[in-house]
Amino acid sequence: MTANTTANTTANTTVSVNCPNCKKQVQWIKSNLFRPFCSKTCQLIDLGEWADEEKSIPCGANKDQETIKLPDFDIEDIEAMLSEQTESFFKE
Repeated sequence: MTANTTANTTANTTVSVNCPNCKKQVQWIKSNLFRPFCSKTCQLIDLGEWADEEKSIPCGANKDQETIKLPDFDIEDIEAMLSEQTESFFKE
């Protein structure tokens, strides 16, 4: 099979995928500007989930480590700790 034959076969074959959001069948064609999504709405819903950190890609070294709980300080606690410091952080 030559490169031209492969390209023609690929061009004549329509691939369908499921929309990642609503699972509706979507044709993977150049005219579908939202692929792999079925619509702009599903595309924006997915973007919002990434922005809200509902979706994430686990990073290599940290994916198996347990989550570290940060101390629960409010601004008054932080100000009190800073006032107890003998040296100023902002002096030159």
